[in-house]
Amino acid sequence: MVESIGKDAWLRGEGQDADIVISTRVRLARNVEGFALKAKLAGDEEVALVQHLKQRIGKVKLAEKQQFVDLKPLDDVERLLLVERHLISLDHANADSERGVIHDDQGSIALMLNEEDHLRLQVLGSGMCAEEVFDRAFAIEDDLQGVVEFAYHSRYGYLTSCPTNVGTGMRLSVMMHLPGLAFTKQIDKVFNAVARMNLAVRGFYGEGTKALSDLYQISNQVTLGKTPEELLNDVRSVIPVILRWEREVRNQVLKADRVGLEDKVWRALGALRSARTMSSSEAFEQLSHVRLGVHCELIPDLTIATLNELFLLCQPGHLQTVVCGGKAIEPRKRDIVRAELLRSRLGGR
Repeated sequence: MVESIGKDAWLRGEGQDADIVISTRVRLARNVEGFALKAKLAGDEEVALVQHLKQRIGKVKLAEKQQFVDLKPLDDVERLLLVERHLISLDHANADSERGVIHDDQGSIALMLNEEDHLRLQVLGSGMCAEEVFDRAFAIEDDLQGVVEFAYHSRYGYLTSCPTNVGTGMRLSVMMHLPGLAFTKQIDKVFNAVARMNLAVRGFYGEGTKALSDLYQISNQVTLGKTPEELLNDVRSVIPVILRWEREVRNQVLKADRVGLEDKVWRALGALRSARTMSSSEAFEQLSHVRLGVHCELIPDLTIATLNELFLLCQPGHLQTVVCGGKAIEPRKRDIVRAELLRSRLGGR
């Protein structure tokens, strides 16, 4: 896992609208015919399920390189690392059941085994690439259909542990960086717009989590009664509106108070280059300001890929892995190490 730190494809800052869209993800929830749903699985049945899926999925070539990670024997730091890479969910990390994840070496494909559902397949890409990740996710599912029989009802569609996932079992999420709308206190426009479309705004780690430093996930709520293509179009139709709002606000701020915005982003860069201690929340906030400054062409010689990578490396799991080889360190020490990392990567002293 350590070898892949900072190399995940969705962090590259590439693709359509990458100035605002960090990544796009499609996730499919599926359960295996013949096994009880997660809440009814006993210990031995969980073991059998994971082994069944591991064996069957092993017959499908997902990518050039793929690996199975057994989550149960991992320590807290190792599981946190996978959460921060968006390869597993917080619930998957914190569970006490037999479980695992199969993923590629690019962080683009992940199959969570025995999460809320038996199988959670996700495909993740950089920038706004809804069609690409959609097509790839369903192509992989087609391959899996040849080796795994999924629980399906002719009227209700795919059967899932949570009723909100019944039907297509699909979530399409677009992670967006919206500092302009947040700074001008117009972010409610986004919340209202997506609500009218039966979409949802979620936090950095998805459902049940909070936004981190102007990073929001826009995703569908409905999975029943619509086709996957209709759900794709629902999300795809609202994203250009949010992109336009964010860009308009950035331009307005630049015209109205360029010096004020320059001061904000350069102060943030100064803090990142000179601070001796820094919490993860402060690092996220300052990196958000600097990322805005780069895209407004206020700060030269920094790339979005570098800033996206630092968003990842400043989180506790990666920080403890990068600096201490996976050894847990207490929060105060992490703040010191985080500041050292930021100074070294951003030309500070």
